[in-house]
Amino acid sequence: MTDEPASDTALDSGALVAALDRFGGTEPERRTVARQAVDLADSGRYRRDSGRRLTVDLVVDELADAPDGSPADRWNWWIGVLSLAYGGYEEFAVGRYPGSGP
Repeated sequence: MTDEPASDTALDSGALVAALDRFGGTEPERRTVARQAVDLADSGRYRRDSGRRLTVDLVVDELADAPDGSPADRWNWWIGVLSLAYGGYEEFAVGRYPGSGP
């Protein structure tokens, strides 16, 4: 499979922020997770490793599989799964976001 990052840039950050509302958290947290998801899509890494295009529905489905937590907790859980499966996804983890503390 060729690396086609441009084909993954269709991930709609605003739609993902709205969809993440089902997991609670704050607006800044949801925006931060969406930004990381867009960065992951833009990198082409997920498509290259999994053969699937990163979409809002796919992200929401994957985060729904997480045991529990806020959007950032669930995102980081999924990033951990991807890191174990493929390696190299740590850079897409959410460390801090506005309002998350010092």
